[in-house]
Amino acid sequence: MPMVTLNGLKQHYKLEGEGPETVVLVNGLADDLETWAEQMGDFLAAGYRVLRFDNRGIGKSGRPRGPYTTAQMAADAKALVDHLGLKKFHLVGVSMGGMIAQEYALAYAGDLKSLSLCCTYAAPGPFCSRMFQLWRDMAKTIGVPTVMRDVTLWAFTQEFFTKHEETLKQFDAAMATLDQPVQVYLSQLHAIQVHDTTSRLSRIKTPSMVLAGADDILIPMPLSRQLHAAIPGAEWATSKGGHAFLWEFPKPFNKKVLGFIARHR
Repeated sequence: MPMVTLNGLKQHYKLEGEGPETVVLVNGLADDLETWAEQMGDFLAAGYRVLRFDNRGIGKSGRPRGPYTTAQMAADAKALVDHLGLKKFHLVGVSMGGMIAQEYALAYAGDLKSLSLCCTYAAPGPFCSRMFQLWRDMAKTIGVPTVMRDVTLWAFTQEFFTKHEETLKQFDAAMATLDQPVQVYLSQLHAIQVHDTTSRLSRIKTPSMVLAGADDILIPMPLSRQLHAAIPGAEWATSKGGHAFLWEFPKPFNKKVLGFIARHR
């Protein structure tokens, strides 16, 4: 699998497809590039080249001492796309990836054709801040895999728990073997705790869409609404599911994102 050292970081990535335009996908907290498994078929079938990668601190990418910031991870992404010679691409970020994408759009707007910010916020506010403090305390005492099992309760809909027991067992098994040491997890968690683009979002001129999960309780819809209101001319959309809608209901998610991107090809 492709590896390259850039911005002082060993980066693991996959670049697939032969399309004339590129979609760059940015993962969330503690998620590696396989986050996008349910998107790849539809995105490639739509005729795009697709780049996905492991953020610093996860997967096969490097794990330097933290804490990390979303601006720092945006700079990692910039180094990678420059190395690959990618210009005028469509940037899609989910959760923490949406925060990284905001910083990318603010710092490197000339690279972008469109910006899709999914299940994310401009700043965490008191509710999410309290939740993340709890995850931090839990990780220190009972470990990252157990925290990620708790995250499952916030990320999926109640319907998922009643109808997909086998999938949940598979998810729990994967989380039990999650290869992310506590200090590295805390370094990524710090990035979403301190992320705040509120006062700068008016500078984003890239065609943008804010996409929220209709039943998201992890990043509640009012936070996504505030993000949308702060970006001039941004489109607003919702899709079926909660915070993990790209996994639980991938087809509606893919349709919304690809539909937006297609309008800016």
